[in-house]
Amino acid sequence: MTKEKIVLAYSGGLDTSVIIPWLKEHYQADVLACTVDLGQPEDFEAIHEKALMSGATVAETWDMKKEFIEHYAYEVLKAGAKYEGKYLLGTSFARPLIGKCLVEMAKKYGATAICHGATGKGNDQVRFELAIKALAPHLKIIAPWRHWELKSREDEMAYAKAHGVPIDTFDEKKTEEEKKAQKYPYSMDWNMWHLSHEGDDLENPKNPPHKDMYLVTCDPEEAVNESEILTISFEKGIPTALNGKKMDGVSMVNALNAIGAKHGIGVHDIVENRLVGMKSRGVYENPAGSILFYAHEELERLCLDRATMHYKEMVAVKYSELVYDGMWFAPLRKALAAFVDATSDTVTGDVTLRLYKGNIISHGAESPYSLYNEEYVTFGEDHVYNQSDAEGFINLFGLPLKLEALMKEKNHE
Repeated sequence: MTKEKIVLAYSGGLDTSVIIPWLKEHYQADVLACTVDLGQPEDFEAIHEKALMSGATVAETWDMKKEFIEHYAYEVLKAGAKYEGKYLLGTSFARPLIGKCLVEMAKKYGATAICHGATGKGNDQVRFELAIKALAPHLKIIAPWRHWELKSREDEMAYAKAHGVPIDTFDEKKTEEEKKAQKYPYSMDWNMWHLSHEGDDLENPKNPPHKDMYLVTCDPEEAVNESEILTISFEKGIPTALNGKKMDGVSMVNALNAIGAKHGIGVHDIVENRLVGMKSRGVYENPAGSILFYAHEELERLCLDRATMHYKEMVAVKYSELVYDGMWFAPLRKALAAFVDATSDTVTGDVTLRLYKGNIISHGAESPYSLYNEEYVTFGEDHVYNQSDAEGFINLFGLPLKLEALMKEKNHE
């Protein structure tokens, strides 16, 4: 009899390593470990070996960096989508792509189920499962954290030892003193777009982030003392060159992360509303994303007319909610993306910025599609604008206000 095959979203951490023998024990299945490379600084060879040593039948690493940036991050960038005005959605749009990889691996090997290690409290369980439902509705989904008997890290450690799962040195830290001594005691999600920190002292919103917690950028006070000027070129809303040098998405993000980090760019401290109903606090490091969002917004100010720009701002709010909620493959997200593509047709040009001590400062922008016309806006003498036209415009624009005032006067209000 052929064993059932289950694809596991595998990170190499304690949770997903313990899940491998747990699946084999409870489902008598072959476990296929899928690790997705989104640019996080991991030793993928070591993760591959750990998956096999933990009991996986197959372990694969999928390099998705290019698709991640150019078909996910840049789509969110074009939309100007920041969840609740601050969060650049680095985890939110990573999960649907990981879900897509899990589905493709399941189809490749004929698996009947997909398993993830997300907890029952967070947003990621929703994001993974909505992607799977959208792309492979007949696949079974297994979420151990909702069902298994392991209730703590100590339980996982004991289970790992009993089942021969390799345990990293960090995993063996148990005492409160050891935890406090650990430099980075936070739950982190890291990819090339961002790094998130949650948990430990950050669970109290009163506590500020520690200066030594940053792994991508730096505290602005510790940034270099000299400012730096850079120019980003866009074509139809997509970043294409940095300081005149053509770059693909991966190269662009890597370069801007390095530049922004020197200047303490990209720290976002957020209390956000989770989809599952609670508020959570996270600190995000996002140098490249912060720079690109700022530059893109500056260019849109030149190239979009007032009505389109204001409507797009409303679209961005809904777009960000859809992405945050895991609805990447939903019809509405795709429809809004089509609107964004149409508005991006003229978002082409160069934006120059100055970076200094955590600040991104406008330093000029130009576009062949700029709607800014100096002849019309000059404070000097012009020959294109008849100021007497304003009287009739104001009379008509203000007519509803005048009529309401007359009504109130008539009714002695």
